Amino acid sequence: MRLHDLKPQPGAKHRRKRLGRGEGSGLGKTSGRGHKGQRSRSGGTVREGFEGGQMPLHRRLPKRGFNNARHTTYFIPVNVSDLDKFDADAEITLDVLRQAGLAQGSGEGVKILGQGSLSKKLSVKAQAFSASAKQKIEAAGGSCEIVERIPKTGPRAL
Repeated sequence: MRLHDLKPQPGAKHRRKRLGRGEGSGLGKTSGRGHKGQRSRSGGTVREGFEGGQMPLHRRLPKRGFNNARHTTYFIPVNVSDLDKFDADAEITLDVLRQAGLAQGSGEGVKILGQGSLSKKLSVKAQAFSASAKQKIEAAGGSCEIVERIPKTGPRAL
């Protein structure tokens, strides 16, 4: 096979519509725009969200009051039982958890939760700990260290 043998797949190429080239073409006279009306005329378009003079949806909806969602703190949850897969005496940080596939998504950091059990001594550095998680890690001989939160970005930062 050579370059001159190459051809596009059948049906991959087609001609563009040639408008206003007489009635016989099927797209003459009104050129597919129909009869009369705003969209039949040149420059006749409406802006996005325009509802023909009716009060648009974005103005009909109420926009008052306080929304607490932008002030919440969102942590990626990781259970104590998930930490049991690491080697003993390992130092667990956010980067280690991400590489292991345990801390997916975005948030202000990781919160270690107390579900499950831990049988190894681990040094865990996270943004938050539940009371039961802290108790289980320290009972196994490990240590818990709270590190600085990841700052929010954007309007809601989730």
